[in-house]
Amino acid sequence: MASHPKPPYDAELAAALAQMPIPKEITKEMIPLIRAGADQTTAEIAIAGKQISHEERSIPGPGGDILLSIFRPTTDTGSTSKPGIYFIHGGGMIMGNRFLGMNSVADWIEACDAVAVSVEYRQAPENPHPAPIEDCYAGLEWVGEHLTELGIDPARLMLSGQSAGGCLAASLALMVRDKGGPALCALCLICPMLDDRNVTLSSKQFDGEGTWSRGSNLLGWSCLLGDKAGGESVPEYAVPGRTEDLSRLPPVFVDVGSAEVFRDEDVAFASRIWACGGQAELHVWPGRVVEGVERDKNSVGEEDVEGALLLRNALVH
Repeated sequence: MASHPKPPYDAELAAALAQMPIPKEITKEMIPLIRAGADQTTAEIAIAGKQISHEERSIPGPGGDILLSIFRPTTDTGSTSKPGIYFIHGGGMIMGNRFLGMNSVADWIEACDAVAVSVEYRQAPENPHPAPIEDCYAGLEWVGEHLTELGIDPARLMLSGQSAGGCLAASLALMVRDKGGPALCALCLICPMLDDRNVTLSSKQFDGEGTWSRGSNLLGWSCLLGDKAGGESVPEYAVPGRTEDLSRLPPVFVDVGSAEVFRDEDVAFASRIWACGGQAELHVWPGRVVEGVERDKNSVGEEDVEGALLLRNALVH
């Protein structure tokens, strides 16, 4: 296989990766073990040290009941109509739970005095497309029908997702555009997994390394789409990176690192939004992998600070 020059990791990330027992490529046989590790994330871990409460709701879904976790500030600001965040967790379509990635969302909750709802969706390969997006859509519809009860301002509901959750969030925004749903003030995509073809330069640059390699990405898509993954055509709302018409979306914020598989497909997605006359803000962090590595927040935090400011602009007015 040809070697491709690639951007270097920044020093802190390189040191962290060297200490992490990450397989070069996740295989289907590894999924049970990987899931067991990812499922160690709990609500208590996600909001540790934060003035945030957590409650759960079980709602009817297309494939059975769906769990929603609702997070809100415990400090009383006197506001009965707060910004809202509907969050979809990552995990390559094959692992994770509704608490994965909530540590970042917890920062947004405190910074913006917001209410966040995180959805537990069915995962591949046991539940391929369209099961995950159907669950996410059902959860968002429920939120839209209960905005007053949740204390969310109907004009300030943001949709957000990380990695595989970014794929589902982008697809969900397209479904809301086409089929109807609650109004969205913004779409926030954190290192979104957008394209099943894996033919970009960044995909080839990070083949066999990083927190989520090209091989792992191929597995995630094949679990979701089966033999349609990478083919000439894919089902509707399965692969937002292949969608030509990205018009009439809410303002979109895309965050990705220069040293990860998703970089080029995320840049292409933002570029297509602009080509369709839409509004998108793109951040590519040099030497970084946005997802998957905990870092010392006292030493590196530029992404977090700027991200919080951008979200505050979208949610607080």
